[in-house]
Amino acid sequence: MNRMRELIDKLNEASRAYYAEDREIMSNYEYDALYDELVRLEAETGITMSDSPTVNVGYESVDELPKEKHPSPMLSLSKTKDREELRDWLGEQKGLLSWKLDGLTIVLTYEGGELFKAVTRGNGEIGEVITANAKVFKNIPHKISFTGRMVLRGEAVIKYSDFEKINAEIEDVDAKYKNPRNLCSGSVRQLNNEITAKRNVYFYAFNLVEAENKEFSYRKEQFEFLKGLGFDVVEYHEVDKTSILTTIKDFAAKIADYDVPSDGLVLTYDDIAYGRSLERTAKFPRDSIAFKWQDEIKETTLREIEWSPSRTGLINPVAIFDPVELEGTTVSRASVHNISIVRGLKLGIGDCITVYKANMIIPQIAENLTGSDSLSIPEICPCCGGRTEIKKIAEAESLYCTNAECPAKKLKSFALFVSRDAMNIDGMSEATLEKFIGAGIIKTLPDLYHMDRYELKIVEMDGFGQKSYDNLISSVEASRDTNLSRLIYGLGIPGIGVANARMLSRYYDHDCNRIMNATAEELASIDGIGDVMAGAIAAYMSDEANRALINDLRAELNFNEVALDNSNESISGKTFVITGSLEHYANRDELKTKIENLGGKVAGSVSKNTTALINNDVTSNSSKNKKAKELGVPIISEDDFIKDYLGEENV
Repeated sequence: MNRMRELIDKLNEASRAYYAEDREIMSNYEYDALYDELVRLEAETGITMSDSPTVNVGYESVDELPKEKHPSPMLSLSKTKDREELRDWLGEQKGLLSWKLDGLTIVLTYEGGELFKAVTRGNGEIGEVITANAKVFKNIPHKISFTGRMVLRGEAVIKYSDFEKINAEIEDVDAKYKNPRNLCSGSVRQLNNEITAKRNVYFYAFNLVEAENKEFSYRKEQFEFLKGLGFDVVEYHEVDKTSILTTIKDFAAKIADYDVPSDGLVLTYDDIAYGRSLERTAKFPRDSIAFKWQDEIKETTLREIEWSPSRTGLINPVAIFDPVELEGTTVSRASVHNISIVRGLKLGIGDCITVYKANMIIPQIAENLTGSDSLSIPEICPCCGGRTEIKKIAEAESLYCTNAECPAKKLKSFALFVSRDAMNIDGMSEATLEKFIGAGIIKTLPDLYHMDRYELKIVEMDGFGQKSYDNLISSVEASRDTNLSRLIYGLGIPGIGVANARMLSRYYDHDCNRIMNATAEELASIDGIGDVMAGAIAAYMSDEANRALINDLRAELNFNEVALDNSNESISGKTFVITGSLEHYANRDELKTKIENLGGKVAGSVSKNTTALINNDVTSNSSKNKKAKELGVPIISEDDFIKDYLGEENV
């Protein structure tokens, strides 16, 4: 009984975190193992506690959205990991085998051919009304040809590709979403459906509950009916006892490249009347069963814990172990997430551990068979050598670097330096920079030009191979041929954008030494450079560490300056503002470069010094047009500029 109570508390806490708070405190593997143990103990004792997760369905929904009771309980499915058991369950019947999608279950109600209501599964008894949000899902029909009352169930999901794009836009590593299900759960339950619309939520129908005055004999007929109304239905295949094992194998082969999150399969009797005749238990319907992938578990030896710092100071532990084959691929690394999990696993170098792929995709440590608990938590940051400290946040302990000057915390400065308008190092994304900084490959900006020293280490990193490495080094080498304005912009001097960097470079005849030695007073006298910007430039250039950095970078670069053509008196010395879309130039930067190479300037806002505002919509009521009219600045189209200032009929 004591063990049962312990298991119930642990499982309910994990369920609460997963379903109500969108966070994960234990792996699927651990949850399933504890759940199965509880089932065995309940069978052995004949006792089931009222708050046992084997009785309750899901967890209570949160309070932010209106709640509604489901007409009939939305039950969980009984499950198995045994393929033969699944075949035996099917018996002589025919069934439909489909993906078990890993998202948020939604009930849709249509009346009069229009979407009337959408409710989440919630705790199985009471869900949250999210109708406005459902209307902005990517693939839900707002109107259908069937005008009777219709109720269907399906899964709201966010695809892996969209999940990765959304996470890539989040600067704070700690704020990144852990998995697509967490992101989907939060997206579906937003109070503002504008946010939901931006998240690319998809809906896949898996059950027709009711269709007024329509009778169906088979589940397949229901799926075909829904598809005919414009719904995407979960991928399914007809099976019998002779084909089911092969079909399971076919599903398994798709997982690595399947973009929709899935954590198993669902087998349902095709014959609806037969399924209904079986009725249901208090928790499970008897017409369907869930199949969860039998985790392929391999023993291996832990060789290293790689401590990888991030821009927030968080130092992530990553387990490095002897390579093993899992689900058809070679695996040698797995994230351990935080100090709490490291300690819970009692890790030590040389320990015998078991590893698996969660949902056949994400490598995880299942167990530590040795449990030496001898791993030392680093007291200094592997990136900068600064002191580390353990912080407890949301019941989990994590390791952080305390050095404010840690290179890992300066990811944005590295990202600016490699960006298109600076050094333009193609393939050097923020994610890649973060990996390289954390691994100690890059500590300062000049290190970018010496990554060939770490070829073997880079080639073996996740997401890299020899071809990726070769392409990256090629891009780095190409970036050596540049100009001074790109370097000035890439340094990240406060207030210095692309235009100001170009202006400075031109003013000082592309002489870096002159810029480095210019006084604030001298800089302030330059047209377009005010006192604040002049002070920022002078302060940056007077810092000995910054001067050393610039000189180190100059040693790596070859400056190829573009000679200005001042022969065009119509443009030389003139100031233009560009707004709106362009037709003859690829983008504003291309036109801007054209003007600057002819001796002109491009400003961001209209002033009394503006020669002309270039806007193809000359009659618009935009703020720039209004300002130009107030100041008497001519508003010209792109064609006017090409004809009157370039003296050309077209580009």
